[in-house]
Amino acid sequence: QVQLVESGGGLAQAGDSLRLSCAASGQTLKNNAMGWFRQAPGKEREFVAAINWIGSVTYYADSVKGRLTISRDNVKNTVYLHMNSLKPEDTAVYYCAGRWGTEARTTTGDMNFWGKGTQVTVSS
Repeated sequence: QVQLVESGGGLAQAGDSLRLSCAASGQTLKNNAMGWFRQAPGKEREFVAAINWIGSVTYYADSVKGRLTISRDNVKNTVYLHMNSLKPEDTAVYYCAGRWGTEARTTTGDMNFWGKGTQVTVSS
């Protein structure tokens, strides 16, 4: 059974950078597409970024394009979310998720396993 553990969240100021990591255990992720989602207080969980099994295809929400970058290291069994030029509206719990398929997807219903999340708080 695969387990995902997110790390790297915390407090930041507007304009700062953070890097989130998602480490997997229990199985290799090399055949799984992965994604990052986020949920702000009082809002539904929303798509942030997705990457296919080898990292050749990525998708981003319009709100984060040009600022956030998803990447993966299949040797380290880890997926990353590089966050630059942070804004207060990026404040949310960030979740890593994976799917039993190689192609990247952008909806929560397409993901099969989830981490417990890491909090990112951005002050103005």
